[in-house]
Amino acid sequence: MTVPEITPTLLSEGSGKPVLIAGAGLGTGAQALWGDAVPFLADFQVIGVDLPGHGASPASTETFTVAELAAAVATVVEKLRASGEIANDAPVYYAGVSLAGALGLQLGLDYPELFKGIGVLCSGAKIGEPQAWLDRAETVRTAGTPTMVEGSAQRWFAPGFIESHAEATTRLLHTLQNADRFAYAHACEALAGFDVRERLGEIATPVIAIAGGQDDVCPPPFAEATAAGVRNGRAAVVASAAHQAPLEAPEETAKLLREFFLAA
Repeated sequence: MTVPEITPTLLSEGSGKPVLIAGAGLGTGAQALWGDAVPFLADFQVIGVDLPGHGASPASTETFTVAELAAAVATVVEKLRASGEIANDAPVYYAGVSLAGALGLQLGLDYPELFKGIGVLCSGAKIGEPQAWLDRAETVRTAGTPTMVEGSAQRWFAPGFIESHAEATTRLLHTLQNADRFAYAHACEALAGFDVRERLGEIATPVIAIAGGQDDVCPPPFAEATAAGVRNGRAAVVASAAHQAPLEAPEETAKLLREFFLAA
């Protein structure tokens, strides 16, 4: 197993509080994606995790799978517990967007003892088609991540959001532009190989699957299928959001996570 390195980022203080590990998806970073939601997650100490070559995490040097990403996140949690940055008795929750949401399902399969609840946002048990991801990996490996900015801007945000939230969207798109091209390609290849639709019934950890009502990448039926497939699931829709719910609708997204996790 090739476990990539993931660097955590403290997004909010909160010694002794429950911990929320907040994952960012392909082309994004935890600070830019989750920063506006953090004030509405005051019940938690929020720790962001970035994909390899994105945000604070170093670039990967070889391909990895979603299972290996899950192992990397589990390692982060275990190290933070060992160092005392996460108290031994503090419950830990996980929420991730897109690829990081898929990673959440993998954590539920491989590390059920680590997390008391999992949020799967704008994601699903299978995302897209393998060949499309392999083609994108080759494009970015050759031409770089700036080639993805225009298309991602169209897919990520609901109509009108870029115009009304120029600073926030620019910040997130800069994370994409600055992502390491090879690590981005590795993440595409990980998505090409990810399909846990037949394994959802193995996940016993409570899962909330949140879809953006205007998400064409992972529309609401993805969340419904995820919630129905796991043993203890709930589906919810953030009507105003597309593919980046914590940024597009931070208060509503945080409220859904907070209420579900604190009741888990």
